Amino acid sequence: MSEPWFSSIKSVILDMDGVLWRGDQQIGVLSDIFSKINKMKLSVVLATNNSTLSAEQYIRKLARYGVNLELWQVVNSAQATGHYLERELSTGGPIYIIGEDGLIKTLNEFGFYHSENRPMAVVVGLDRQITYEKLRIGTLLVRAGAPLIATNPDKTFPAPEGLVPGAGAIIASLEASSGVSAQIIGKPSPEMYRVALGRLNKNAEETLIVGDRLETDIAGAQAIGCRTALVLSGVTEKNIAAKWLPKPDIIASDLDSVLGVLNPKNEFQTKSV
Repeated sequence: MSEPWFSSIKSVILDMDGVLWRGDQQIGVLSDIFSKINKMKLSVVLATNNSTLSAEQYIRKLARYGVNLELWQVVNSAQATGHYLERELSTGGPIYIIGEDGLIKTLNEFGFYHSENRPMAVVVGLDRQITYEKLRIGTLLVRAGAPLIATNPDKTFPAPEGLVPGAGAIIASLEASSGVSAQIIGKPSPEMYRVALGRLNKNAEETLIVGDRLETDIAGAQAIGCRTALVLSGVTEKNIAAKWLPKPDIIASDLDSVLGVLNPKNEFQTKSV
């Protein structure tokens, strides 16, 4: 398999959950995969809708798999949300946060702190310790006029045991109880991909975005004009992928297979489907 545009790719933006790992279970041997990326002279940035870990925590997680990246190479929806809040709410202040430590710590870096007392907004991400009380407080605050802001719309989350509820499931509950639609910050919104392209110092035509979710990873990438690769190692099944229009440029079983497809000299084994 060979396409003329393959040789124009200078950088890759990789999703994490469903592309690099499921929970703490790596997909393939990540140290070998990133070694191939380096050998192909591709610049790389990771961009994830998952707000549960900070960039520093993602760097440490990658190191456990033998992958050493720098902080600038990680963009997540918590960072994108911080940039949005900074732009819309200016100098920081109290916000009510439904989310985990990664989201809280990241927003703290932008000057925003968790509070139930007259918050400037209600910010919602994946929270695996979600309670009725959190939903109750969030609902009342939104009904009282606080904007509802969501890190990402992912309804499910790929875990080793299968698909489990994602941030979108929590957001749906708050939207139903408050009667207010959330402002979505993460993919498919272009905010994260624009940040990633800026850090890579590459344009869309030179960049391949790899993800496992059609409605976020692939739709967002197509909207900004990047080449796309859908992997079937996460949430999307092959029969669903076949119906998506416009079709992703590459559909492959996993990230290692994508690299095999891209490599014109066939140095790496390919398992494309």
